[in-house]
Amino acid sequence: MAGVLYAIPSPLGGAAEEALPVPALLSVRSLRDFVVENAKSARAFLKSAGCDPKVASIRELDEKSDLAALLQPLREGRPLGLLSEAGCPAIADPGAGLVEAAHAQGFRVVPLVGPSSIVLALMASGLEGQRFAFCGYLPRERARREKRIRELEARSRRERETEIFIETPYRNDALLASLLAVGSPGTRLCVASDLTLATESIATRRVSAWRSARLAIGKRPTVYLLLAP
Repeated sequence: MAGVLYAIPSPLGGAAEEALPVPALLSVRSLRDFVVENAKSARAFLKSAGCDPKVASIRELDEKSDLAALLQPLREGRPLGLLSEAGCPAIADPGAGLVEAAHAQGFRVVPLVGPSSIVLALMASGLEGQRFAFCGYLPRERARREKRIRELEARSRRERETEIFIETPYRNDALLASLLAVGSPGTRLCVASDLTLATESIATRRVSAWRSARLAIGKRPTVYLLLAP
């Protein structure tokens, strides 16, 4: 395990023992050094995973972090865990730079099995699963957002490809309004909210049907998937 960077998914909600398989939990419990997105949520995760957060070395990662310094445990022969706040690290989440730095310095990177809202949403959408693209966040400003939606719809139609994107929860309803305003009636849209939680909802309908559904998503973590006819 020396010199290994473990990419650790964390639950989208609930306890670690309910979201991660036993081999992943055993790997997490063997670690003492962690680089995390948020120290408070990391301590809660470690406690729910059966670790003692009091004995763990936890350092936060942000855009200004010294990546070489964060990798110091690897140079000292100790394994290191990279922990997301929710879902998989380095996927729509901080961490890719640290993983890149680890590769550049010759360290092994091991991804552990765990939840990814993007993959779970695609699995449950019924949309094209052979060709898909994750497009991150759409623009905040309405005109630019709606232009981007048209571009993604055209790309989906041209490539026969599912386009996947996300939004900050408090802008969910604005994004949905834009999707319904400019989307083609026959385009299929999946809205997947609160994945893995008791309040989970996943529905795929044509834009024309969504327009009459009068859905209000609210401030719920949501993944959107679009497939043009």
